[in-house]
Order: sequence, then C-alpha cells, then structure tokens
Amino acid sequence: MSTMNTVGRPTTPNAVESKPATLTGARGLLQDEALIFEGEGWGKTGVDLPEPATTGADLGDLVRKDPIGLPGLSEPEAMRHYVRLSQKNHAIDLAIYPLGSCTMKHNPRLNEKMARLPGFSDIHPLQPQSTVQGALELMDTLAHWLTTLTGMPAVALSPKAGAHGELCGLMAIRAAHEAKGEHEQRRKVLVPTSAHGTNPATAAFVGYSVVEVAQTDDGRVDVADLAAKLGPDVAAIMVTNPNTCGLFERDILEISRLTHEAGAYFYCDGANFNAIVGRVRPGDLGVDAMHINLHKTFSTPHGGGGPGAGPVVLSEALAAFAPAPWVVNAGDGFKLVEREEDEAAQAFGRLCAFQGQMGMYVRALSYMMSHGSDGLRQVAEDAVLNANYIKARLQDLMSPAFPDGPCMHEALFDDEWLKGTDITTLDFAKAMIDEGFHPMTMYFPLVVHGAMLIEPTETESKAELDRFIHAMRLLAEAAKAGDTDRFKGAPFHAPMKRLDETRAARSPRLRWVAPEGSNQAA
Repeated sequence: MSTMNTVGRPTTPNAVESKPATLTGARGLLQDEALIFEGEGWGKTGVDLPEPATTGADLGDLVRKDPIGLPGLSEPEAMRHYVRLSQKNHAIDLAIYPLGSCTMKHNPRLNEKMARLPGFSDIHPLQPQSTVQGALELMDTLAHWLTTLTGMPAVALSPKAGAHGELCGLMAIRAAHEAKGEHEQRRKVLVPTSAHGTNPATAAFVGYSVVEVAQTDDGRVDVADLAAKLGPDVAAIMVTNPNTCGLFERDILEISRLTHEAGAYFYCDGANFNAIVGRVRPGDLGVDAMHINLHKTFSTPHGGGGPGAGPVVLSEALAAFAPAPWVVNAGDGFKLVEREEDEAAQAFGRLCAFQGQMGMYVRALSYMMSHGSDGLRQVAEDAVLNANYIKARLQDLMSPAFPDGPCMHEALFDDEWLKGTDITTLDFAKAMIDEGFHPMTMYFPLVVHGAMLIEPTETESKAELDRFIHAMRLLAEAAKAGDTDRFKGAPFHAPMKRLDETRAARSPRLRWVAPEGSNQAA
C-alpha cells in the first residue's frame, strides 16, 4: 500500500529494505571508503618539493630514521576524501539541527565575508596598536552592543567559549570577595539541579564547593530551598535563565534579591540568551555576571573545537575586576588597557595570551548590525514562536515534560508516552537518523526522565518545521503501533550503524592499528 509523502510523491513503506544490498558497500551516490590510513599511496605525495639544501646533520640524533607514517594523497584523492567525510555528517546547511540547549542556527554568509576582509583576517596580535585601530574600534563597538543589550556597564571580550566565560565570571566574583576580605568564609556556590554541567564543574575548578538547589514541579528554581541554603558562606549562585527546561524563571527578581541580601553574587548562564535578546536585559534582573555564547545568540560558527568566543558582561559591582585586556577610546584613538599600573589595577589577571578571537567578533557584530535592535528582538520572538509551534503540534502524541503554559526557546518532552512500547528515547532518536534528521538532545536535562529536548531556533521556516514535525509524528505513531523493529537497531540507512555502546564503554579501542599484512603494519 502506497502513501503520499510531504512533497506529494508516492512512497512504499519499507521500500528501501526490500531492495538488495549493494555489492560494494557503497549506496547510490554515497561512497564506501576505507580509513585514510588503510588506503594505498604511502610512497607518493601530491606536492613536488625541492630537495633540501642541507642534510640535517646539525640535528644530531633528532633526525628521523623511520618512515613518517602518513599516507600520501594526490589532490583529487584529498578532495574526495573530505567530500566523502562531509556526506557522513549532518549539517545545519542540510536540514534542521534540533539539538536542545545548543541553538544550532544558520550562520549568514555575510558574516563570513566580513570576517575575511583584509585588516581583520590577516592582523597579528603583536602588531603596534596604532596599526590596528579599525580592529580595536570594532571591538569597542561590539562591547557597546553587548552592554546595551544586556543592561550591564562592562564586558570582558577575551573568554573563548561559554565554560571559559563561566570561569571569567567566577574569578571576578572571587576577586570581589577577596577585595572585601570575605573570600575565606564564602566557599560555596549554589547551582540548580537543571544547570548545564559546566556550571558545577567551573565552580569546583575555581575552588568552590557546589551545593545543589532543588527544582519545583513546574521546572523552576525552588526559591524556598534557595533561601534556606543562602548564607554568609555562599559566594555566588549560578542560574540559567531561560533555564535548561526551556522555561523562564518567573521568580528571577526574588532570586536576585535574596542572593544580594546574603552578600553573594548572581552569575547567570547566558547560553539561552537567544530566547530573550532584545526583549529582556539581564542587568535589569539583578544579574552580576553573565557569559554570552556568540555562536548561539549572535551567529558565529558552532562547534568543531574552535575558535570560539564567550564574552562576559559584568555589573557595576564586578566591573573593576574584569580581566585585561579591554579597549578604551583615548580621544586620539583606541588603545588596549593591559597592565596593572594602568586602569587594570584591580583586574584579576588575564584569561588568554592576547585579545580573544577577532574572527568571532567580526561575525557577531555583522549579525547584530544587519539585524538592528528591532531585528534582534524578532530573533527572540521567532525562536520562542517556533519552539511553541513544535510543542503544540506534538503534544497530542508525545508528552511535554511541563505541559502547562508556553515554553521559551525549546520544547521539552519526557518518555512517559513511550511506556509499554519497549522503545527508549535512544531508540527513537536513532530512528530519526533514518528519516534524515539529526536527533534532538537526549536524556538532558537530567531532572526529566528520558528527556527529549528540541530547540528549532528562529532561522527555521514553517515549511522546514512542518517537515520535521511530520517525521516526528510518523515515528511516534509507529512506536505506539508496535513497530518495534523500526527502532531497535536503528539507524539502518546511515553510513555508520549503531554502536554497541556497552562494549564501547567497557572495551574502547583508543588507538588505530594497521590491518595485518598491510604495508603500514610493516
């Protein structure tokens, strides 16, 4: 029996499974390729290099005596290798990337063009400041946008990512307590149960003990539990708002008041700023420090190991302790404040060798200026609208973790609706790969059993959301109908199949070993 898919073409259930397996391991246009270390070509190179002018005798016993152990590739082989690798990965340029609490959104190519402009892409951090006035002005302008959007008087641009920003904020808090002579007595940081894992890890790294704060049944901070745990031994609280359950902390002003009354500081995890940018200023909520993931809110590249950027905005109480360097307008030009004998006398030090990631600054400011204040407000509104649309379209088949009221930037479901099906959250997520979608965030936050956290962001059109929702509904209906085989062992059609995760955890292969009999093994 045929059905109609979303673009009107007839489809036959399990049509792919009924076709014979290929003989080569390739499938259609998807090539099957061995690991690059398992191929031939160890004695060749795609580049002709001149013979070295010296023998290397001056290196003594440091001269290499054995083969270098790297395969040789021609230019076509190298290009094909990376193209084939790209076909094995999901990408935001391919389809929606619904990871919750990650804000995986489209990065406008305009940003990339600006970051490649001469004067931004080819400058060196050790150039004289007189030769990089344009770059310093851009950093100053970016700082202005960030402080204006957050309602905070100061910003440290140099942190390289969110967790690095957390480190910056807590070190500024520690410096402030040290200046008041209270550091030795204030050795605790309060963290809600739904916090990002980096929050307690960062607090412990700075030397604090972490105390967990309970969560209410509706997914917010338990204010009564927070109040009971605040005291003269608490240095700070770390609260994400909107939180990891995709909800706005409605008691945020009371949380701030209680924290400051106890003499502690309020650190806000700004990972979800995308949900409120242009709508709410964290400074107005009593926040003392907050990192901003430029890759989440302001559309710089996400993931891949860097480079990243996680600027930290600081309240008036913490501004003096911001790490060096920072940019000031000296009247006759811009300069970096870097040395303790200058205006950085109370700075807690430096977080990195130089000034941060210029390419990320350019991309973020390009995004801000192309949107304008009204456009950034619309970013938040559309992100929240898209998340609520997904929640509304799926809640009759799947079980929202917190069904009452709207969510913010992400829709959170639990696995209650899967009870009795013998299908787990992991099984469902793996089956999504067969349908061409990257799975949502699984099993996080930990306070929700079998969590499925979906964040569509604002850059997805209604058509793409409907395509995603259609696939989710078909999978949910199949799960409830007892089509267990579709889920157990999935994905069946991906280039790589499901791992034996238990075996991988107990007997990991951490080192590549050349196949026996190959020229590499020799």
